[in-house]
Amino acid sequence: MPLTLYIVRHAKAEDRSLFMTDHSRELTSDGIMAAARIGRYLHTKGIHPDVIFSSTAPRARDTAKVVAEQLGFDQSQIQLDDKLYEGGPKAYLAAINALPEGPQSAMIVGHNPDVSYFAEFLTHQSVGSMSKGAVIAVTFDGISWAEVSGRTGSVSFEIAPKQLPKDL
Repeated sequence: MPLTLYIVRHAKAEDRSLFMTDHSRELTSDGIMAAARIGRYLHTKGIHPDVIFSSTAPRARDTAKVVAEQLGFDQSQIQLDDKLYEGGPKAYLAAINALPEGPQSAMIVGHNPDVSYFAEFLTHQSVGSMSKGAVIAVTFDGISWAEVSGRTGSVSFEIAPKQLPKDL
């Protein structure tokens, strides 16, 4: 059975200010709504990841929580990883490679440009810059999570909040 990884870029966040670190930026109300819409869309497609990882930055963590809520995933089971904030694609790969046998699908929520680079590394397909709140699904055939590496996956779909129907 193929493995599926859902790579999610956090939704729209507050702009940087003099009194706020980049790490502490929160989602805007538009970002919260976009994350909820993406979560509902994934739910309607029958997508229910076995594991969700997220950066510790509030904008990524809260995107993960909102999406998880829409998917019926227990938010307390989201695995926060501080290395996913500014750790580069290697940190994303390390999180995925550490997954045990058993889970067939995982979601990882993080930041650009890392998530875009990570998707391109895994698939050797041009992804460009993922838009805020976007999801790319990458499938892997005949390998374990520990074997996931460059050019081992293929993009099965990608969707951004702005591409969703208005009623979703």
